[in-house]
Formats: sequence, C-alpha cells, structure tokens
Amino acid sequence: MKLHWEIEGNDIQKIKNIANENNNNFLRNRIERNVEKKNISITKDNIIHSMMMCLLTSQQQSGPDSKVSKFLNLKPFPITADSIENVKNVEEFIKQILLGNELTRFINKISEYSSFNLEELKKNNWEIIEKLEFLNKNPSKNNERELADYLKAKLTGFGPKQSRNFLQALGLTKYEIPIDSRIIHWLNEFGFPIKLSSTLLSEIDYYHFVSDGIQELCEKANIYPCVFDAAVFSSFDSIEYTTENVVF
Repeated sequence: MKLHWEIEGNDIQKIKNIANENNNNFLRNRIERNVEKKNISITKDNIIHSMMMCLLTSQQQSGPDSKVSKFLNLKPFPITADSIENVKNVEEFIKQILLGNELTRFINKISEYSSFNLEELKKNNWEIIEKLEFLNKNPSKNNERELADYLKAKLTGFGPKQSRNFLQALGLTKYEIPIDSRIIHWLNEFGFPIKLSSTLLSEIDYYHFVSDGIQELCEKANIYPCVFDAAVFSSFDSIEYTTENVVF
C-alpha cells in the first residue's frame, strides 16, 4: 500500500508565500548554514551547545528576546567539554549555570538529561562526531532520517523533534525538520490533510508520515524543508531577528 500526496497549485503558492514574507536574518542564516553549508563545524563544544539548545527549547519560549535565546548566545558559552572535564557532579554544575541565567523551567529534567548524555558521549569516546561527519560528507534524505532516528534512540530527553532540531542546528540537514508547535499550528491552518498533534508526533512512524508530506510539499514549491521551517518559525515572532540574536 502506498500513499499518494495530491498537491495543488494553491498549496504550492502558500509555501512560497510564507518563505517570501519572512525573508529575514533567521531564514537567511538557515540558507547559509543548511543549504550552502557555510561555517559547518562539528566539535564537542558545538555538539554540547546544540544538545542544550534542544533540551531548553523543547517546551519553553525561544524567540529572539527570550531568556533561552540570550543564554544560548552567551560568548563564551559556559558549558563546554573542558568546563565539565573535571567536574564531579555535572548535573549540579549545569543546574547552577541555568539558575544563574534565570532558566528554571524544567531545570531538574534538563540538568539530568544533559549530564547523562554528556557522560554517555564521553564513555563512547565521542563516536557521535564520526556519524555527524559522515552525514556532512554524504548528505541525503535517507541519511538525514537514519541519523535523526539513531539520535532519538541514543540521547535521553530526545524525541523525533529534538533529534532533528539537533542536526538542523549543526547545519547538517535540509530535509528532516523539527515539527514543533509552530509548524503544527501553521500546517493545521494551511489545511494539511490530517489534523496534527504533538502527542501523535512523538510516534516515529507518524512523524515520518508527516515529514514525508512536508518534504513533498516543499519539493513541489522548490523550497528546502529547512528553509520552510525557518520561515514558519520566525513568522510567529514580533521581535526582529538580527545577526546577533540568531541562535539556531
């Protein structure tokens, strides 16, 4: 049995319109990193930063003027491979940094998940870097999905959305996107053939099904899904994105 997505001209125009209407710094940054592959750097510190971003933005505001965004834009970023190397209690170390930056929402879970993941990454000698480098050198729809699903299984606190957010933030994906509440809202208003919900999207097969539909739509509109994602995400923010407050 095979599903056929029937896409009409009006559907294609809606996708093009959202991209044209939100041609901002956030979207242009996404094109430079994820499409043109500029300044891709796969390091331990960038992996840590992307992981923290995924956990922090999972269920709280992350617009350009949010506390989360300001924290993720800190230079230097306070949580690095070197900073945790000789720390006895990584969970408490991370918790205190989050508290110091007024990030208290889900602080216990975020600290627990991030410290557990960091220990696992160290235990496996950061083999994740090799997998990320492979995707960077061998980009394809299948490789993106395969690695995203692998990360979902390996990283605590990561579902299908967070695993794709992680790869997208590193500039490694064009097709697999994080289907978050903004994308869900936009697609439901757009008239996606099935009513979307965040609960159902936690199931990987359902996530694949919806992602296939998004990719088909974007292909017809000649727009990469990662660009569509940036356009929709930024369309919900009233504050302008600048070169300084673009994080992911």
